Amino acid sequence: MDLSPAAVTACPANAFVYNLTLCACNPGLFLATDGCKPLTAVGGGGEEWKTSSGLEEQPTFLSNVLPLESIRRLTRSQEALLGATLVALIVWLAFCLSVRFGRLGDGETVWFRIRWWISRLDVYFYTRHWLEDNKMVVKRKTELGGAFSVASWILFVGLFSALLYEIIAKRTFEVHKVKPTNAPDLQQFDNDMEFNITTVSSMTCSHLRGPTVSIKCNHCRIPRDDFYISWHFVDLPKSPASAVGFQFNLTARDHIDDAHVSYVSGTLAPGSYRDGGLETLRGPDMNLLKINLFPTKFNYKHQLKIIQPLLHDYIPGSSFSDIGTLQTSFQNSRDGLLNITLIVRYLSDYIVEVDKQLVFGIVTFLAEIGGLSVTSLAVFLCLLSQCEARFKSLRFEDTVMRNIRRHKRAQRHWDKVRKYVSYTWGQSTVNLTNASN
Repeated sequence: MDLSPAAVTACPANAFVYNLTLCACNPGLFLATDGCKPLTAVGGGGEEWKTSSGLEEQPTFLSNVLPLESIRRLTRSQEALLGATLVALIVWLAFCLSVRFGRLGDGETVWFRIRWWISRLDVYFYTRHWLEDNKMVVKRKTELGGAFSVASWILFVGLFSALLYEIIAKRTFEVHKVKPTNAPDLQQFDNDMEFNITTVSSMTCSHLRGPTVSIKCNHCRIPRDDFYISWHFVDLPKSPASAVGFQFNLTARDHIDDAHVSYVSGTLAPGSYRDGGLETLRGPDMNLLKINLFPTKFNYKHQLKIIQPLLHDYIPGSSFSDIGTLQTSFQNSRDGLLNITLIVRYLSDYIVEVDKQLVFGIVTFLAEIGGLSVTSLAVFLCLLSQCEARFKSLRFEDTVMRNIRRHKRAQRHWDKVRKYVSYTWGQSTVNLTNASN
């Protein structure tokens, strides 16, 4: 950036002056259209590497029918499902306990109706209530049995949901095997590979002998030796060669089955490999980027063979972390260089073979469901027996409610008879006032 002495004060923020008339950004910043920016301004961090084998889970019938991704986002973990189950249980049992404080009356109160319908929900425990000796066994549906029947359903549904979450999230696991290779095995790997690296800086293509380097290889065969690729940037008049980091992406795919892509990508900042400070790369020492390539065979994908790239190491080259030394470097022609070397190493002595195994088979799934249902019933059957053993009034609560309903039903029938007699023979003929009481 060429500035007259009067325009020196127009340097952007976080910049300094060198050679009296030129501006440069502080260490760790590069000149963008809206001023000096850090590496994070282009979406980089320095430790955010991403690696993928390219073998993402394919859509299944279950994922097409159910919104599995939405379920995963809502639940996140089994703890959330179990927590929701516990809350639902507490709310239901608290409701059942609260309605017991209402008066039964003559069977016309709302509390009696609620408690009666709760007793009708007794679908699990109505033949397993308290039994006294020398008494005829009678099927009983009680309010406590209805409350615990619904509670057992809530517990079963919650545990079953957690089981489904586990099946969806962890239904399979990968098994990796390593075996020695030979020349015929390696010759079967026929991949198309592409490497892109972008230098984050204010330089232009003229500095490069572009800031972005792209290397492509079709029908790549795994070589026996490592290979090195080097390139460099040089100072131009009024525009020094410098950078604050690199963005890279290396992909590989089978030349025939190109539906799956393995890759490694990320952002490299020199400061994150030293003391975590902001640095500007410049000078004769090389920036080394080491990448390992693993031959990987996916047996469960029709013997798919993909070269898996992994970033092994990054060694920053010459750099400056303070304004004074960087200002001096911009005025030193011997530092007018930015060297980058890519080292690709094929770890071809072994092949990684990947298989998948199911965590849950159909027998295991049915056994899990049976265990959950038995557990849900056993918990509340135990609670029911303990409650009826300790509180004698609970043993006969169904009798009390049935007697109220019988009395109410008998009263309605008697009222019908009284009205019929009164309508047929007249009020003066038959006086049923005392009888109705």
